[in-house]
Amino acid sequence: MNRLFKLFLLPFFAACSFNEQNDSANGFKNELTTMLKSQIISRGITNQRVLAAIKSVPRHKFVPKEIQEFAYEDRPLPIGFNQTISQPFIVAAMTQAIAPQPHEKILEIGTGSGYQAAILAQLSTNVYSIEIIPELADRAKKTLNEIGITNVYIKCDDGFNGWKEYAPFDAIIVTCAPDAIPQPLINQLADNGRIIIPVGGNYGQELIKVTKKDGKLISEKLMNVIFVPMTGKAQK
Repeated sequence: MNRLFKLFLLPFFAACSFNEQNDSANGFKNELTTMLKSQIISRGITNQRVLAAIKSVPRHKFVPKEIQEFAYEDRPLPIGFNQTISQPFIVAAMTQAIAPQPHEKILEIGTGSGYQAAILAQLSTNVYSIEIIPELADRAKKTLNEIGITNVYIKCDDGFNGWKEYAPFDAIIVTCAPDAIPQPLINQLADNGRIIIPVGGNYGQELIKVTKKDGKLISEKLMNVIFVPMTGKAQK
C-alpha cells in the first residue's frame, strides 16, 4: 500500500457497476475528473480500460470519513494501523503494468482499504485478496459490499504464503514491500503470468514487474517507490 475525453466502456461485470448519480450527490465528481486528468492521464496512464475502472470507483468510500475531502489528492492517506491507501497514480500505474484481462484470475497481497481490489474487480473475473490485519480485512469487505462489488474474495492471513487453494494466478499485485519476492508467490504464478511488487526495505524500494515464461523469471524495474513493509513471515 503506498504514496473529458471519451473512455471505453467497462467489461460487463454487472455486479461491479456503480450508480454515478449517487457519487455526484456526494460532491466528488469534479474531484474525480480532476484526479484523472492531472494525476493519472498527464503522467502517461493510457490504458482505456484502466482509466474507465478508476473513473467508476468512488475512492472517497475507501478512506476514513474524517479525511474523505482529501481522497482525490495526489498522495497516499492513512487508513489506520500504520497503513495507507496508495497514491492514485501508483494504483493506476501498477494496474496498467499488469494489464488485467477479463478472463484472468488476480491475486492481491495487502488488501488495505480495498481500493486497489475494487479497481481490479472491474478488469478481471475474480480477485483474491489477502490482508494480515483483521480490522482492515473486515472494513474492506464491508466497503466493497456497500458499493456492490461481489467478485473480490478477501481472507485475513499472511500474504507471504499466497493463496495456494486458488493458484495458479494470471497476475499478482503486491502492495507492501518485502526484501525479496516471496517464493510461494512465484510458485503460484501461472506461466506467462505477471507479478508487480515493491522490493526493498526501510520505506524505500524499487517497483518491479516480473513475468514468468517457461518457468523463468524476466524482471523489469518500473520506478522508485515508498510502500509500507510486508509484515508476518517476510520479517522473520
